Amino acid sequence: MTRTPPSALDLALVAAAGKLGFTISPAQLERWRTQRWLPRAADWTAPETGELRPETVHRAAWLADASKPGRSISWIGWTFWAIDDTPETATRLRAAVVDALERPFRRAGVDIGQVPQGDTNEAFEARQEMAAGMLRDRRIPRRDFDGTVRAGAAEAEFDLPPSRSVANMFHQALMDPGARMMVGGVDDIGFEELMEAYEAASPDQTEMIEQIRIAHRDAALAGVDLLAQSPMAGGLRGLIRAVREADDQRLCAAVRACTKGSGALGILLMQRAPDEPEILRTLMADVMWDQWVRVGGFVPVLGMGGEAAIAINVVYYLVIPGWAEDLERYQGLMDTLLAQPAA
Repeated sequence: MTRTPPSALDLALVAAAGKLGFTISPAQLERWRTQRWLPRAADWTAPETGELRPETVHRAAWLADASKPGRSISWIGWTFWAIDDTPETATRLRAAVVDALERPFRRAGVDIGQVPQGDTNEAFEARQEMAAGMLRDRRIPRRDFDGTVRAGAAEAEFDLPPSRSVANMFHQALMDPGARMMVGGVDDIGFEELMEAYEAASPDQTEMIEQIRIAHRDAALAGVDLLAQSPMAGGLRGLIRAVREADDQRLCAAVRACTKGSGALGILLMQRAPDEPEILRTLMADVMWDQWVRVGGFVPVLGMGGEAAIAINVVYYLVIPGWAEDLERYQGLMDTLLAQPAA
């Protein structure tokens, strides 16, 4: 098939990105348009002047920077779908977030649509076997991101604010109950079993874990099941349902906030904190570090791990009261830190 020659507008955008130091081919522009990471060419220019919009040039440069050989654009593409916030981009976005949530299960041979439901022994045992299968031959990290940061700081004898939460489900000691919860929901694990796993994962948080026990006991006496109110209550099915039932604008707002926050935090941690360690103290002193980075399983890189972490955070944004507002406040803190001159 004969390829359509690049238009004058295509060549103008290639040249504009080149002035910023990025090499782009017309074929790349066409792929990005097809994926709706770039808007239609008719929307690239300002009606008043006919000149390329600065945001179009910056978007092309950002895509070029993310399009490294052997690396997926990953959640950078989600950002642009969320920014455009059209019915088509929201549909693509919804599918991508759900895909990121389902991917670890598919790789383990678990079709979440075929997971047996109900409280029969047969259904329960089948779900347990599926969860066990997810962990077979899987390399389990010894610690989560927060734990890795704290271990590095301890080696350097650098004091950090104490954590205000128990470890998240990515911790080695929590992978088994976490897998069973994701497959079957909270009804497939016992509360005391979960607390024992948290004790193994967070041996320095015995007082906090006891407070959790007391809170759950008091709520149970009042006829309230706190586990049933967790975002994980329905397992993976519940997470997917939250994404599918969110209206387009709310979903796009959630992805915009979570991808923007991940990008800002990644810059602060990877580019600024090594030379300005006080930035790390400031970030960790805020409760949102625990609510987002520690519990949410933050992964500061592109790729499947980053997509899965952002997908989980999007669900938190959608379903946990106050989480979106806390992230917005934390974004303000990160913006202030980014605006400060580098040391």
